[in-house]
Amino acid sequence: MTSRSPSPVFDRLNKGERALLIQPVSTRVADRSGYDDALEEFAELTRSAGATVVGTLRARVDTPNSALYIGTGKLEEAQAMRAALDADLVLVNHALTPVQERNLEKALACRVVDRTGLILDIFAQRARSHEGKLQVELAQLRHIATRLVRGWTHLERQRGGSIGLRGPGETQLETDRRLLQKRMDALEKRLQKVEVQHDQMRRARVRNQIPRIALVGYTNAGKSTLFNALTGASVLAVDKLFATLDPTVRKVDGLAGGPVVLADTVGFVRDLPHELVAAFRSTLAESREADLLLHVADAADPLRDERIAQVDAVLEEIGAGDIPQVLVMNKIDRIDGARPRRDGEHALRERVWISAQNGDGLDLVRAAIAERCGRDRLLLQVALPPLAARLHARLHQLGAVRGESANDDGGWNMALDMPRAVAEQLAGEPGGEILHSLLLADARAPTYN
Repeated sequence: MTSRSPSPVFDRLNKGERALLIQPVSTRVADRSGYDDALEEFAELTRSAGATVVGTLRARVDTPNSALYIGTGKLEEAQAMRAALDADLVLVNHALTPVQERNLEKALACRVVDRTGLILDIFAQRARSHEGKLQVELAQLRHIATRLVRGWTHLERQRGGSIGLRGPGETQLETDRRLLQKRMDALEKRLQKVEVQHDQMRRARVRNQIPRIALVGYTNAGKSTLFNALTGASVLAVDKLFATLDPTVRKVDGLAGGPVVLADTVGFVRDLPHELVAAFRSTLAESREADLLLHVADAADPLRDERIAQVDAVLEEIGAGDIPQVLVMNKIDRIDGARPRRDGEHALRERVWISAQNGDGLDLVRAAIAERCGRDRLLLQVALPPLAARLHARLHQLGAVRGESANDDGGWNMALDMPRAVAEQLAGEPGGEILHSLLLADARAPTYN
């Protein structure tokens, strides 16, 4: 196969492509088991993109090679494996610089895609809504823009020199950069309009005092299956990573504590590229602005604790780390002897053990939701001093403010509406002493019935 230069347009992975995977490892890390898990997940990402894994190669990378990322010796091994396996695609489980990607493609004589590019391709396949497609295209163009630097020699030819085109001219590379930036600016404006519409819808839900719940969790943990079971919807639920990309929102009636709004969101993976988190800020807003998070985890996964910690890290990154959670331990049907149950009903993050596929334990999930968002929802009157500005901002961020007026000392008189779990959590944070005293003084505060 002859060497080919990357196209200035993002190439979607063609189904049936034969992929060689390169997994970087480091001698500085004593525990090697993590690399096995990372490689397994990367292989699953590859299959989700429609490619076939024909081989894997571990490459020691203590100090990345600035030109190739991997060392020259490992490059020769990769060249031999690619030829022997007839692979037409090489995937690297790490972010590559444009120069590294271009040099690897030239040396391996095939398409090279890094972890970010692979996830972008999967997102492009999964996006269904107008907003999702806009977000994917914007993220792809931002990724492509960095690949235009020194990537294509034919783009350096000057335009001009012919009749009607004489003068200093403009290189094709500069033209492509300008057109890319123009397209990205247009996409950002269109996304801003969509976000304004979504913000208006979210504010309307707040005005209607309907609690908002978001399903979050590691990808393929069963969020969409649970969403369908609770709402009667028909969201795609298959054994693939990132099966659900666009958020789906449904109202759930019939709960003891009153109706709630439930949102199914995109799943997380380890090392989720930051540009994707930024591009999907509107999608992730359903998690960031929820009153309660149902954190769905695969109870049968031997790495479930690590997966839970990775999801918590992403939630912190998007500003949703302090929202109350119910940890839903799904897929207990894969654990011998496991039965539906609730652990720690009064804890900040209780655990509910269920099987969304079989419907076992769904009543326990509904009960947990009702207790967090229904009977335990508080109406409080509080006077905040000027020094409590941080708490004031957090209350607005969580959508807990029903009414507000300024008082004589520069503080705020506020009417609050929030789940008891949220009030208890805020009471334990710096500046939350006022809420703590209110909760102690009136343990039987008014609630919704």
